Amino acid sequence: MNKVLIVEDEKIIRQGIRAMISRSGVPINEIIECNNGEAALAVLQEQKIDVMFTDIRMPKMDGVELVKRIEELTNKPLTVVISGYDDFSYAVEMLRSGVREYILKPIDREVIHTVLEKIEQELNQKEEDNQEERKLGCQQLKYLILNDNISESEIQSVTDKFEKLLLQGEYRLYCTNEGETENEVRSSYLYLGNVDEDYLYLVSLTQGEVFLEKEQNQAYIGISGIHNCVTEIKQAYQEAKTARKYAFYKREKQVEYKESMSVDGLSGRKVNNVEEQTVDTSEMKKLVQLIGTDRFTEVLRSLEQMTIDIKYKGIEPFVFEENMKIFIEAIQEVYAAALTDQKENVKKFLSIYRYSDVESYWEELSEFIIVLHEKLDAEFKGYRNKQKIKQALVYIGENFDKDLNMAVVSNYVSMNYSLFSYEFKEYTGQNFGIYLKGLRLNEAKCLLAETELLVQEIGKRVGYENEKHFMKTFKAECGVTPTEYRKNMQLE
Repeated sequence: MNKVLIVEDEKIIRQGIRAMISRSGVPINEIIECNNGEAALAVLQEQKIDVMFTDIRMPKMDGVELVKRIEELTNKPLTVVISGYDDFSYAVEMLRSGVREYILKPIDREVIHTVLEKIEQELNQKEEDNQEERKLGCQQLKYLILNDNISESEIQSVTDKFEKLLLQGEYRLYCTNEGETENEVRSSYLYLGNVDEDYLYLVSLTQGEVFLEKEQNQAYIGISGIHNCVTEIKQAYQEAKTARKYAFYKREKQVEYKESMSVDGLSGRKVNNVEEQTVDTSEMKKLVQLIGTDRFTEVLRSLEQMTIDIKYKGIEPFVFEENMKIFIEAIQEVYAAALTDQKENVKKFLSIYRYSDVESYWEELSEFIIVLHEKLDAEFKGYRNKQKIKQALVYIGENFDKDLNMAVVSNYVSMNYSLFSYEFKEYTGQNFGIYLKGLRLNEAKCLLAETELLVQEIGKRVGYENEKHFMKTFKAECGVTPTEYRKNMQLE
């Protein structure tokens, strides 16, 4: 428990009770002492006290009057009455008024220990129940925010059950991209969790500065106007969401909603004497087509200019949202084959406000499209190189009987000599010299088996001007001379 209040006019008895409470083994953060009911009431009006031990007979205000007066408080403590035997009739009356326990003087240490343990269990259970009730209330508030067609009876039901529990006085709704894993209830705010990809915090008006300083000092937050009842929660959400967008684009840590902000983003007005930028479907799709081409820098330049325009020209958020939606969806459609393993990675860019600000969004998006561009460019170059190797093979097949080498062929297909050598081996599995030799010797075998041409003439027909070179190469590859090969083929 947090705080215990001891109300007893006799100092020695008061200090004795304090010592027994301190040594009870029950964890307590603070023990406060008062010597009369009047002083105790002042403490109770200013602080939340968990448990109060009070005597009955005291000056200025006795324990009976004190117990009656605390019934008027919002946060009432659990009360334990301490009295002498002669005050028993008063104690019975106080027990009927909601007093939890009655302790007879002289006080026994074990009795104090037993009472505190019992009360601690009650407080813990009460806190658990309260937390669950408030979490349920948070879920109901989310329901009111997310649903348009809600009956008056549903609104009234939530109001009756949760308004006092959740909304004590005026509040603001805070909208950001950062949140916890589940709903959380703290003394200074209610965390409503993820609402349509926004993280919402309902904060009492008096705790706003404390919340911003302690909980969200690094986030870009949209803050609603001031509201004070459940029925206004949906309006508060729209205001906070709108202000959050302005914080996102302007890169301002906290932006409070103003009536001049367009909630739906469809005002269609001029801003700062600059004609409002419009959603341009054809332009966005054109930019997508430029990815992977030599004009890719135009894509980066155009998109970056959009982030600059919305920040400095006052263009409304929906323009950027819609243009980026068209751009990302076009990427998904056009480059589906290249993005088979990155579908989820692309989809996240449709959720613009999951990022803290527009620069964070642009930084990650630009990195993604640069990688995509490089992949497409590499695939295109690979495809183009394969087409050139195919062209080279046709050329070799038509010209192997001539004085042919790799320099001649790579030049013919307009390809770098080293790159041609690499791509040729990648495509055929052989280096150029071995491939050409195999092609020539296969043709020589056919001519030896099917014609009566002289060996020297056959050598020339397959690209060997020197007869000895032809014969040496043939025997090294086939194990027999050209003449022996012809004889063997004729015997078959």
